[in-house]
Amino acid sequence: MRVVLVTYGSRGDVEPMTGLAVRLQALGAEVRVCAPPDFAELLDDAGVPLTPVGWPIRALATGAIPGKAKVTLSDIAAELTAMAYEAVAGAAEGCDAVVATGSFPAVAGTRAAAERLGVPYVFTTFSPCYLPSPHHPPVRRPGQVIPPEVTGNRALWDLHAENMEDMFGETINVHRASIGLPPVSGVRDYVFTGRPFLAADPVLGPWRETPELDVTQTGAWIRPDERPLPAGLEAFLAAGAEPVYVGFGSMPMRGASAQEVSRAVIEAVRAWGRRVLLGSGWADLALIDGRDDCFLVGEVNQQALFRRVAAVVHHGGAGTTTAAARAGAPQVIVPQVADQPYWAGRVTELGIGTGHDGPTPTAESLSAALAIALAPETGARAAAVAETVRTDGADLAAKLLLDLIGRGGPAVSEG
Repeated sequence: MRVVLVTYGSRGDVEPMTGLAVRLQALGAEVRVCAPPDFAELLDDAGVPLTPVGWPIRALATGAIPGKAKVTLSDIAAELTAMAYEAVAGAAEGCDAVVATGSFPAVAGTRAAAERLGVPYVFTTFSPCYLPSPHHPPVRRPGQVIPPEVTGNRALWDLHAENMEDMFGETINVHRASIGLPPVSGVRDYVFTGRPFLAADPVLGPWRETPELDVTQTGAWIRPDERPLPAGLEAFLAAGAEPVYVGFGSMPMRGASAQEVSRAVIEAVRAWGRRVLLGSGWADLALIDGRDDCFLVGEVNQQALFRRVAAVVHHGGAGTTTAAARAGAPQVIVPQVADQPYWAGRVTELGIGTGHDGPTPTAESLSAALAIALAPETGARAAAVAETVRTDGADLAAKLLLDLIGRGGPAVSEG
């Protein structure tokens, strides 16, 4: 059996797909991942072949697309739709299923390729808040203004569908016409389908049943990480009490410079008498002085590291939230965009940490949040919740997917 996994997104989108790819390979499937070129080394280390899609994702996230001084959202959407279609149409010819997540235009191009090839297509999300439901509102876009007369979750989701149609409907249908496919109405539901996978832990991100969607929640797709921690980091950890880890992953910080944010977070942690472990990330966090109570790391094995820290301060990506929860580390989430406010809310509701008020931490605001995260009762609750986090999500999803193929699933998922 051959399966193609597609994502156009950051490390938080690619890592779970890599976890699914590894489990599918262990079950005897041939797997290829279509993803941004940034992740060639990651996938090569995992033993999974890559078909590159689109521009480097960091270039897009920072507005530095090679050869493009200025582009509009419409331009980006059109090119991503086409680039994803071309990559998937080439990689998925003769395959048995296509699984997709990530950027909406890229997933629309992926579904068009699956439709054209006549192979099953499964949409996946890593956060419940992206799926239409009467139990929660849609994720609000930065700067979006909701008309005062639009209230209630169902009305908000109806508005969400209209907005998605306005933003992407024409672009997607122009592309479909160019490849000989008929137009679609309701592009959001066309991309999401009526039977999506939800790759989120049922305790951390539960799905409440709704008649609108038939959702399969598998648990998070976690790839076991056996990499040792760097020698310098091991020495730092051994030299004193557990530090507080601060890192914002694939997320440039808003509202302040890297130097300002670095100083604020270091001062906040020091105010609690704790050592500081900084993850540089896309926020470009850096040391502010030569004191030996701080250490700087780049990309690192979070599964090993988070078990050895007093708390984790991060941006609230689904993967980092799950990794910290699984390790039993109390969390402070400083949400920036997308589903990050949702995860901040869940961490707060579960009592395993707190959400920071606003996207830009100051020494005072982060110190206040750390008062909650470092409290003994939060640590006890985080340890208890850690015991409930599923680790078999990727295995379950792989078996479900192969079962779908074996039963001769629909050419394209319904809905």
